[in-house]
Amino acid sequence: MNRIAARIALATTLLPLSALAQSTPPKTWVDKDTGHRVIRLTDEPGSSGFYFNNNAYTPDLKTMIYNAPDGIRGMDMVTRKTRLIVPNPPTPAGDNVARFRNGVHAIIAGRKTNSIFYTQTDPATKQSSIYKADVYTNQITKLATLPPGAPGVATINADETLAAGTMNDGPAVAPEYGANSVSPTGTPRVAPEAHGAQSGNLVQPDNKGEMMERRLASRQPLILYTVSLKPGDNSKITVLQHSTDWVNHLLFSPKDPQLLMYCHEGPWQKVDRIWMIHTDGTHNTLIHKRHIAMEIAGHEFWGLDGETIWYDWQPIKGQDFYLAGYDLSNGKRTAFHMDRNEWSIHFNLTQDLDLFTGDGGDKGQVAKAPDGEWIELFHPQMINTAGALNEPDFFQPGIFHSEHLVNMSHHNYKLEPNVRFSPDKSLVIFTSNMFGPSYVFGVETAVTKNMKPADLLSTPELGEKLNPGKPASTNLNK
Repeated sequence: MNRIAARIALATTLLPLSALAQSTPPKTWVDKDTGHRVIRLTDEPGSSGFYFNNNAYTPDLKTMIYNAPDGIRGMDMVTRKTRLIVPNPPTPAGDNVARFRNGVHAIIAGRKTNSIFYTQTDPATKQSSIYKADVYTNQITKLATLPPGAPGVATINADETLAAGTMNDGPAVAPEYGANSVSPTGTPRVAPEAHGAQSGNLVQPDNKGEMMERRLASRQPLILYTVSLKPGDNSKITVLQHSTDWVNHLLFSPKDPQLLMYCHEGPWQKVDRIWMIHTDGTHNTLIHKRHIAMEIAGHEFWGLDGETIWYDWQPIKGQDFYLAGYDLSNGKRTAFHMDRNEWSIHFNLTQDLDLFTGDGGDKGQVAKAPDGEWIELFHPQMINTAGALNEPDFFQPGIFHSEHLVNMSHHNYKLEPNVRFSPDKSLVIFTSNMFGPSYVFGVETAVTKNMKPADLLSTPELGEKLNPGKPASTNLNK
């Protein structure tokens, strides 16, 4: 099995055939360990939410987009009814590789129109195209066709006129992806790596650390590019930069359509990770410069106002933990401290920054937390610095006061939960495989009052009942 086929096979492991025979999890219960109500939001075994930093909500905030085996679906945020928006094409029974390769791949919910943007590959030409579908009418519009060999795009800008992606740029080795084709720069192509992971594949490989070391060391030439989605531009490609670094995690600003954030991927202690660049290729800027050996920063994401970039910051890897923010308008930096058990793989926040959330992590993660398998709610508090030496470039300190929301000890963190708030802040939404196949869940941010005694259940015990013998977790150190 080649590397591409292996990645496709891995992505399908969210829905093992044996999972279909298992009992359906309850629709709701109150977590005995936290007092917060958990709600199963999706009915499709193998369904999953978006990657934590990809927008999942329509601009009217009425619909959340998610992925399911039958295609891209939407959930009404009031009624919680779901419906299919873009179906996957039919594939032979049991052919998960064909389903993944030829299926629809959600990118992001539109910031301007009530649309979902996605790509789909033509089985005959092996070329991917970008489409958008109206969430309420299901009307589909083809926007652009990507060059042969381009694996897809990772993000759409705020005014929905550009998509951004990366493409290998070197000796050709993969006939199935157009070995005789050339890149927009005129050089032969190689088989594409998964540079800009789209929102449907949240599963990490068993050998993630080894893969990241190998990919970083390969120094594979690539290009960072945008493709125009404007009618009449004929899928115009603009190359923003050439690189032999591993460029990944592309994410346009939710506010400025000309501003793109990206990362230098690899083991975090070996890269200066977080960058932003304008869509004319100028102002390529490093967001966080390390000052200590083994200092790491990553899993960056935009604040909902588009003014601040937030990221996991550890001054010494695995020893001290902060969620840091960088305000683009004034250069102000903020750092909220948390302890080892509160650290999370991913974080998220509300529009007004009054609440933060994290998805926890098992003992194999960088924090090596002995008790870290929780969905967390964080109440931020800034520390009074009056009378202290303070400079404009200092981090302004704060702390998180944590509140457990869901006991995730029966969840296998090989699948990352990828938390986000509902628009009204009443729920933290996440994906979990605690019952076998993955589903999208929500947990209420408020403690449940006046519950029925029968509703109070231990989440891990419920998971063990429906999915006996939690699969062994894997080491996913960065």
